[in-house]
Amino acid sequence: MELYELALRRARVPDLAEFQRREGLPPTGIPDALTWEALLPWLTGYRLLRVEPGDNYSRIAARFGTTVRALITANPNQDPLRLLVGQYLVVPLGFPVVPGGLPFTWQLLRLCLRGLAARYPFLTVRDIGETFYGRKIPVVSVGLGPRKALYNGSHHANEWITTPLLLRFLEEYARAISENGTVFGYSAQALYQRTTLFLVPMVNPDGVDLVTGGLPEESPAYENARRLAENYPEIPFPEGWKANLRGVDLNLNYPARWEQARENKFAQGFTRPGPRDYVGTAPLDQPESAAMAGLTDRVSPDLTLSYHTQGGVIYWKFLNMEPEGTRELGEEFASVSGYSLEDVPFASGFAGYKDWFILTRDLPGYTIEVGSGVNPLPISQLEDVYRRNLGILTLGLAEA
Repeated sequence: MELYELALRRARVPDLAEFQRREGLPPTGIPDALTWEALLPWLTGYRLLRVEPGDNYSRIAARFGTTVRALITANPNQDPLRLLVGQYLVVPLGFPVVPGGLPFTWQLLRLCLRGLAARYPFLTVRDIGETFYGRKIPVVSVGLGPRKALYNGSHHANEWITTPLLLRFLEEYARAISENGTVFGYSAQALYQRTTLFLVPMVNPDGVDLVTGGLPEESPAYENARRLAENYPEIPFPEGWKANLRGVDLNLNYPARWEQARENKFAQGFTRPGPRDYVGTAPLDQPESAAMAGLTDRVSPDLTLSYHTQGGVIYWKFLNMEPEGTRELGEEFASVSGYSLEDVPFASGFAGYKDWFILTRDLPGYTIEVGSGVNPLPISQLEDVYRRNLGILTLGLAEA
């Protein structure tokens, strides 16, 4: 599904030409620049409204299918009883920002974060780095508490389903904060006051775009990836791609016995850049892993969750290092998700983000392997994956 098709579905318009007619644009049926601008509210989930005489929050909410509470949340510096003609309001629209049912690209990620930050101004979105091909890597922070948790997804390109998983949790959590509600039985306001969450939903945007169709096949970056894939013809292209677009597996690029990871992967034949399992030329030699390490050093989280896909497994320690409380919390995670708590196999047990975090901090870090089947997992698994992980994501904030 193209982004404009998602927007048309949300706008409840059968085709692009009809949408253009409704917006007073020439009905060409072509998504030109003016049409794209008109479609944006249906992708970000909000629009800017200039207050007219007679407007009030109740009338605006009824007109746009939203609620007075949503308007108050999105406009914290406005007095609902003293609206001024000509001032602008952020108006959330009557649907969730984070969509289901379609592959996530970096562009869709940016649109979702723009919409969530507009609806929930207590979220802060900034960039922690930039990929070799110029895509910014965003982090979202939410919370006022002294305890800190850092969640991340899509280290691996064809595990992109972890991005909408994290974004969906972020949206549910933010809505519960704004409504004084609960998430997985916990007071969202209490979690907000206790713990500050840092969330990196897409560590590897270049690779994700290759797998999900966000990278044009005629682009030099795509052609470079195709050439690298020729080093490993047994791996399907592009769906078998895990690495960044320089052919480095980012979750094998951290300084946690990196030399052992190199030895293991070279023995398996992964000696050159390609779709997976190449460790790079040195730890943190890639901008994405360096950005994650830098963020971790700056915010000093008390707990990390790294989301991957394969097998419904929770990995919880590095070598014989078992930070205090890690096993017990891991058992809680397993209980609420139905996943098994396991040790990492030796061949895969080095140079990952979780490994580096535990090695350097001696604090709880987990790799959560969600779903089952061949990567990339079908988006149809997202509902089950989210249901299983809501408890883990919430407990991570409660126990960080």
